[in-house]
Amino acid sequence: MSQKEGLKRQLLRVRQMTDRLLADFTKPEHWVYQVHANCNHPLWFVGHMATTDNFLLSMVAPEKSRLPEGFQAKFGVGSSPTNNPADYPSPDEVVAVMRERRDTLLAVLDGFSDEDLSRSTPAGAPDFLPDFGAVFELAVWHEGLHAGQLTVVRRALGFPPVMGT
Repeated sequence: MSQKEGLKRQLLRVRQMTDRLLADFTKPEHWVYQVHANCNHPLWFVGHMATTDNFLLSMVAPEKSRLPEGFQAKFGVGSSPTNNPADYPSPDEVVAVMRERRDTLLAVLDGFSDEDLSRSTPAGAPDFLPDFGAVFELAVWHEGLHAGQLTVVRRALGFPPVMGT
């Protein structure tokens, strides 16, 4: 399997898991439930995945980088979640942006060869993103890290685990 194929498979699988974790959040109060006042909630997670994929697009295809107004402030690095649903766009809107940004990231990956993935990221990129391949790897592990937070919210709300105990 090529590096590109492996990255695409991982990006699709981590998003399938995310979708399974999000499926039970059906009420506004679920989407903004915080286990602790300083913890992220599901709606922040969804918006944060959108802003992260958008940031990664700015590294590998800057012309495709775009977010709805206010998304970066509400969901970007350094933002602080609130438990007030009125502070956010609707969950459906935020989920749609998350999915669109991932679809765009996958489309960019589809256009790359394995050789392209070894190209250096632009000047100013963080040290942990030395090449385009690392950009797509970050999308996978970053989503996995935050998805773990969703599992805690799910359990606190009484939802069963999606993968056994």
